[in-house]
Amino acid sequence: MTAPAKQPEGREQRAVSTSLELRAAAAQGEGRTATGYACLFGNKTAIGSYWTEEIRQGAFSKSLAENDVIAVVAHDTGRVVGRTGAGTLSLREDAKGLAFENQLPDTTDGRDLVVLLERQDIPGMSFGFITRKQEWDETVDPPHRTIIEADLYEITYTPCPAYPDTEVGLRDLEHARTERRQHNRAGAEARMAARRARQAQAERQL
Repeated sequence: MTAPAKQPEGREQRAVSTSLELRAAAAQGEGRTATGYACLFGNKTAIGSYWTEEIRQGAFSKSLAENDVIAVVAHDTGRVVGRTGAGTLSLREDAKGLAFENQLPDTTDGRDLVVLLERQDIPGMSFGFITRKQEWDETVDPPHRTIIEADLYEITYTPCPAYPDTEVGLRDLEHARTERRQHNRAGAEARMAARRARQAQAERQL
């Protein structure tokens, strides 16, 4: 299997298989609107054999309020079919996941997407993000990662869900392990220092 192209620093991609729908636009002549979910919350996913992962509800709240997110085809930022800043892409979080509504443009990609969605040739979505806050649970095997807060920068229509990129996540896992080792070492040193202090005090009292 061919590995994905290297992403910009800190960026990761995930995919979800979920039904997508098309509906007529509210105003005549505005084409079609694609709707569905780009991400499902609390959905435990195996990332290769390295770890399992879930995204917590509300993880994108801050990002949605601050960022201009784009909808593209096959992770190609040169093939934009909607963006929140232009009002052609709407994103909202609910109990299920990250829901979207995308008014498709009257372009080659937009018209092709209408046909592909009608034929159900696109089984789901992919999304790109940068993790800002996370938790790792290494009491289970493989380790479990919970993404608490993330910056969303794109959602993508793709007929083939992306191979999960693991470089950033593995780096984060190793960082968490290093921090835990340092914390444990500092705690052990503090306990040894306290023990020596108690011993020295006891010797002075003899």
